[in-house]
Amino acid sequence: MQLLDGRKLSKKIELQIAEEVKGLKESCGCTPGLAVVLVGQDPASAAYVNMKKKACDRVGFYSITHDMPESISQESIEQTIIRMNEDSSIDGILIQLPLPEHIDTTKLLELVDPSKDVDGFHPFNVGRLVTNLDGFVPCTPLGVMELLKEYDIDVKGKNCVVVGASNIVGKPMAALLLNADATVEVCHIFTDDLKKHTLNADIVLCGVGVINLITEDMVKDDVIIVDIGVSRTKEGKLVGDVDFDAVSKKSSFITPSPGGVGPMTIAMLLSNTLKAAKINAKKKNA
Repeated sequence: MQLLDGRKLSKKIELQIAEEVKGLKESCGCTPGLAVVLVGQDPASAAYVNMKKKACDRVGFYSITHDMPESISQESIEQTIIRMNEDSSIDGILIQLPLPEHIDTTKLLELVDPSKDVDGFHPFNVGRLVTNLDGFVPCTPLGVMELLKEYDIDVKGKNCVVVGASNIVGKPMAALLLNADATVEVCHIFTDDLKKHTLNADIVLCGVGVINLITEDMVKDDVIIVDIGVSRTKEGKLVGDVDFDAVSKKSSFITPSPGGVGPMTIAMLLSNTLKAAKINAKKKNA
């Protein structure tokens, strides 16, 4: 069993990005800029945003957080997004999810300029992903693909089972795997007999937020496990969707949780923002 170490790879990627940022600043005086919209006081969301801010500082990005009260109106958030779309110092816009119930999340995501949609949630970028065209890809599934690539795991022809069908993880994960010529099954809350599907999988990728959903009897020997889920136990410990201690004994590769996919998500956010900054720099110098 070998760990798919997301922390180690994310540090490697950050160093590469920091070097590219230096080059960008020297060549055109451009500093990649990321703006984050944070609504409400959800502790997990606030923690994620803080981690993203620190990551931006490490690689030399300009970053700003629009910290808004939970009672804020839809119109106020929309006006902020419009201003960010027009702000030339901002290359990437991220709306921290989930948003309060009175906010129309879809409308806000569609309002973000697709060229600044570093989360890859705008329908324009979703369409380009599904049709295997270049665009911005959601950070978590993109991070998974980079992690598999780092450990020379080729998904071509492999039976891959994606557990979870969210727009943020499951669906884009399936699209990326299909684009890489994998055979893909997507399972979800209405799937009958999950075990029947996972037992045949060469690679199981699970991201639903259910502790110990994937157990040892549900996977075959030498399976590759990518645990994307994040939950907190009653004792306050962060864990994934996979019974790590038991399943790891049957795995050829497995992500730890935490320390697997999580750090890669932030690394891909930085990568997408740098990509957006390079595109904008070309436009300015055209």
